[in-house]
Order: sequence, then structure tokens, then C-alpha cells
Amino acid sequence: MLFLGFLLLLLHLAHAASIISRSHSFPLNSRSITLGPETDLVIANKLIAPDGFERSSTLAGGTFPGPIIAAKKGDKFAINVVNKLTDDSMFKSTSVHWHGIFQNGTNYADGVASVTQCPIAQNVSFRYSFEARNQAGTYWYHSHYSTQYCDGLRGALIIYDPEDPLSYLYDVDDETTVITLSDWYHVIAPVLNHFVTVNGNSTLINGLGRYQGGPNSELAVVNVEYGKRYRLRIIGMSCDPNFVFSIDNHDLTVIEADGELTEPLLVDSLQILAGQRYSVVLNANQPVDNYWIRALPNTANSTYDGGQNSAILRYHDAPVAEPTTNQTQSTMPLLETNLHALINPGAPGIPGYGKADINLMMVVNKTNGIFYINGVAFQPPSVPVLLQILSGAQEATDLLPDGSVYVLEPNKVVELTMINGELRGPHPIHLHGHSFDVVQSAGNGSFNYVNPVRRDVASIGIQDQQMVIRWVTDNSGPWFLHCHIDWHLEDGFAVVMAESPSETQKHLHHLPNAWQNLCPTFNSLTPAQIGADNSYWEAENVAIASGENITTALFPM
Repeated sequence: MLFLGFLLLLLHLAHAASIISRSHSFPLNSRSITLGPETDLVIANKLIAPDGFERSSTLAGGTFPGPIIAAKKGDKFAINVVNKLTDDSMFKSTSVHWHGIFQNGTNYADGVASVTQCPIAQNVSFRYSFEARNQAGTYWYHSHYSTQYCDGLRGALIIYDPEDPLSYLYDVDDETTVITLSDWYHVIAPVLNHFVTVNGNSTLINGLGRYQGGPNSELAVVNVEYGKRYRLRIIGMSCDPNFVFSIDNHDLTVIEADGELTEPLLVDSLQILAGQRYSVVLNANQPVDNYWIRALPNTANSTYDGGQNSAILRYHDAPVAEPTTNQTQSTMPLLETNLHALINPGAPGIPGYGKADINLMMVVNKTNGIFYINGVAFQPPSVPVLLQILSGAQEATDLLPDGSVYVLEPNKVVELTMINGELRGPHPIHLHGHSFDVVQSAGNGSFNYVNPVRRDVASIGIQDQQMVIRWVTDNSGPWFLHCHIDWHLEDGFAVVMAESPSETQKHLHHLPNAWQNLCPTFNSLTPAQIGADNSYWEAENVAIASGENITTALFPM
């Protein structure tokens, strides 16, 4: 299949060349928008050109990525999401998920359309009120409505710990050291949803990047001073690819994975999958100069030519110029099995494979572009799973979607083995409501129940590989388990883990009236009010223009 990126190059090269090279986003060290834990977050459409190609987008706070939401450990969150979407070509409803926040007692605030809420309709607002008790680290937020976050609704959420036990390792940790890695598309997501295969046009680091054949647009700059140590919080915000991240001539010390502190580990490159986050310490101890920051996606024919997939590390007093440094062969790449939890290490339950209270096995397959877990493709129910539970449904046989809801007893140790039975990989698997211990990493034959890494996104590897994870069912409610490649989630790669449904009502804190009003409001919308009404026909036009066979390029209508 021809790459959509190549198609867009042919269709829009003349247009793109005329676009100014500066986007509406902010370079890292001149970022002007950071919000606190109690704030309004306006979701609206805006024309932006983050890689030099202008297109409409769906943004939080008017920037890409959205504003950093910053809090201190123990803060309460009250984020009022205000839906001001107007672009008829894209979805005009929305939801926002706070990735990595456990939402213990506030499952209704998890932000997953069809699982924990109905979408927020146009011109409606909804306040997400929750606590992140005992949590601190690097998180993020994004739309969890169809593939909407691929159109731009994604941003960082950082919870700082004034008593961080690893603070002795770094001098600087603030909004200037957050690094976001994103893929970017020149075709809007509702149109791409109809394609069997999708590839991005560019990589954006802190919202800036370049694409093949495009203009020499601005790149993000991370400013440092010689002799200081920086905690870089790297967030994988992509809809699809993983990135191999490195900084020329600099080693990095990993101290956090997905909101969980790790024993410090020295590396010179990291593979970062969609949804994953790492904190690394960079020691600015090299000669004053400019150095390439690299984030190579696992997309065919990816290159650093012309500054693609790149940003700039600039020492104070270095000239304002693009680096001339060269990448060296990685000799210390991050291996997940080398990461170990710093706090309370050890997987829950009796050590040994298959010795948990609940032992689950899930096999992933794909047929005609649709993903199946144990033979079932997830189809979003019209009534959110949480609302079904609160309305009296308690058993898996009573909960929709049929075959995609797994009911788990409370306070049990769960061991999940997930096997990749399809050709592509790696698939990043995210569990809502928990961190989990990775007792077997994909591609590794050994098990570690003593001190495995603890995180919330892990890979099931390539074909015929598997991951094994453990967690405790101490958080009643329906929690999504899914591939964080958003196109795969859209194509069925998900299940719901319903923990102790009979206790969910009691476990929930106050259920807001506004939450109960979301479904009646959304269900009253016409197709035109929902948006993206003509996306299939637009997809046909894109396929025809590229010379592709509609029958094989697109899903059936």
C-alpha cells in the first residue's frame, strides 16, 4: 500500500511550501502556558502548521501539545473541560483521559468514552474532579473518544514530589524539561479511520518537526547550562509509532517509568512506546555546543535527513545554529528487564508463573484489519460499561460489549499473559486504574517476581511473543485494557476489566449530576452535530487520488 504521507506530499507540496515555518505551538524553553490542577481546559479547533503543513486540528488550550497541567503530590484536581469544537469534518464531541492516574473511587472521571462516560457534546462542559493519592511522576492527558487525540488533543500532566527520594540526582526539574514525542498526520483522523494501514507524516518533538519534502520549519530547542543536571520527562504521545530516543554524545540515567520510580539505570538510548513515559537525568557535561536530540520512529524509511525526527539540545553560549554532531552506535540501549522498581519492589502474590489468584490468558489476532482478543473484537457499547454496572448489571454475561468484559473478584492477585498472535508488533498495552508489575517482558524467556519494573504500559512484542503482568484488584470499577496504538484500539484491540461490579456503587465517591447528564445530551445529537459525517467519502477521495484500490485500502463502509 502506498504511504499516505507520500500521497499528501504529491497532493499538497505546492501548498506546504507556502506555509510559514513557525507553528502556533511554543518551543520548550519559551513555553508560556502551564496550568494548575484546578483549571478550565478549552477544547477547540485551530489551524496549525507544526511541521510546516497547515491543517485544522483539535487542541486543548489552543496549543499543540496542550498546556502542561502541573501539580504537587497530594493536590486535588478539578479540571473543567469546555467543548468549543466547531469543525464539521472532525468529531465535535470529546472526552479526556488522565493517563496513569488511578482514579481510585472516581472511575467516572477516567474519561473513556463508552466505558466510563458518554462523550461531552459540543457547547457542553464537564468538570473532572479527582485525587491522585500517593501518586507523583510523569503522566499525560488525551482524548479517549475514537481516534481524536491523533488530531491534536494531547498534553503533559506532571505531579511533582517535594520529597522525591531521587532528587539528589538532578538540579533542574520544571516545565522546561518536559519533552513530548508525537506523530503527526496531514489527513484528519476521521478520514484515516477508514484506512486499513496508516502512517504519519512527521515526528513532532515538543510540537515541532519536519516532514519529507517539506519546508525547513522550526525545531524545538532544549536549553541547558554546562555543569547542571536535568530531569527530562519524556512522554510518548504517539498514536502509532514507538521512538528510539537519544541525545548525541550524552548518556542518560533512567529514574522513572510511567509514574513509578526505578533504581537508577544508565543508558544511551531508549525505545519509548505509545503511552509510555520515562524520566531520565541528563548531565550537561559536554563541550558547549548544539547537539541533536533524536526520536526515530519505527516507520519504514524513517531518517534524520533535513532535521526530520529531531530537536536541538543547546548549551548556554552556544551559537544559534543547527547541530553538526553525529549519532554513534548505541552500546547501552534500555532493556525493560534491567529496570527495577525503587519503592516496595516485588510482584504481588505467590511467586511463580500461574500461581496468582486469577490467571488469565489473552491471545491477540487480526483478520481483515480487525483485531480480536480471544476471538472477540471490541465494539463500543451505546451505554457506557460504568452506567450498565450502576444500573444493576453485575455478571460478564450481562455486560456489553458481549465477550469483551472480564469480571474480576475484589482484592485478588491477577496474572495476565497476553500473546501477540498477529504479524505486527510491538503492541503497547495499557491498563487503566492501576500500575502493574511486568514479571515477563516480551522477547525474554525469564520471569522476575522479586523486583520487576512497575508501570502502566508494556509491550506484548512481535509475533508469538508474550508479556506477563500482575496487579491487585483493589480498585472497583470498569477499567479499559487496550493497545495504545490508537488506530488498533479503533479496530477492536481492547477489553474491559470490571473489578467487583457489585461494589462499584459503594466504591464511587459522589457521582456528579453533570456525569449523569452526559448520555442523554450525547444521545440526542444528530449525525451532523456529532461531526465527521462525510469522512468515508473523503477517505475514498484520498484513496482514489493515490491510485489505491478502494476495496483493499479501506474498511467496508
